[in-house]
Amino acid sequence: MSTNPIIDHRYRLGPRLGGGGMADVFEARDLRLRRPVALKRCRTTRRRQRLIEEAEVIAGLSHPGLLRLYDIGFEGQRPFLVLQLASGGTLRDRLEVGPMQADRVAEIGAAVASVLAYVHSQGIVHRDVKPENLLFDAEGECYLADFGIARLDDRPVSDFLGTAGYLAPEQVGRGEIGPAVDVYALGLVLLECMTGQVEYPGDGPAAAMARLAHPPKVPGTWGRDWRAVLTAMTATEPRERSDAAACSAMLGALAAGDRVPLPLSARRKERSWVARFASKACAALI
Repeated sequence: MSTNPIIDHRYRLGPRLGGGGMADVFEARDLRLRRPVALKRCRTTRRRQRLIEEAEVIAGLSHPGLLRLYDIGFEGQRPFLVLQLASGGTLRDRLEVGPMQADRVAEIGAAVASVLAYVHSQGIVHRDVKPENLLFDAEGECYLADFGIARLDDRPVSDFLGTAGYLAPEQVGRGEIGPAVDVYALGLVLLECMTGQVEYPGDGPAAAMARLAHPPKVPGTWGRDWRAVLTAMTATEPRERSDAAACSAMLGALAAGDRVPLPLSARRKERSWVARFASKACAALI
């Protein structure tokens, strides 16, 4: 007989899958419905309201790229969420072995951008898009997870939250926080998939401030269209970034090998980069 603890007389805890600043996530077994689930349990009562708010956000959303919320309960004073289990690991797990293939990255990017477009249409900003929060199921489908610090787009920001390596410039500079911060973070995630390196490494203020000193360096490893797309997603000014729906269309075209519907601003920047490169090459030959 298993000695693993049973939560709320229903959920038998299995191995720990991961966790963040306020909660741990476990694989678990729903003994009543006889199915595997993920159980997210608050570590202390101090952050209980945030987990309850996360449940409220998830309950109001419905998209194939979001994990379904099955249940919410309390273990004493500590809340827990029961969610659809994604058993295929995280994007971070895949990045541990190095850069990824361009077509697979385009598929993942298009899927996540589609989820973000839906989430933004519901007035929600995720604020913590990063490899650890992109999960896969056994078939390789990708899900956007962890709405622990998500907020309504029209709610004022009173705290400095997020992961330093993936913050947008306006999050660091305490500017207006909107859907563009999620597009920027996804752009950095896809850039990391290309290079195998975190663009702004570290977890302290220096890592957060680095993007104010210099924009991301997007190499031409995968061609001009990829460089233009990632440049459009990681523009320093929020108003210059493509929205999530446009990003999904561009990344979907990259995945399919079709002509990429680049915004005019991205095409201008790409032509400017090519002109500068050609000028430097000519100068080197003289």
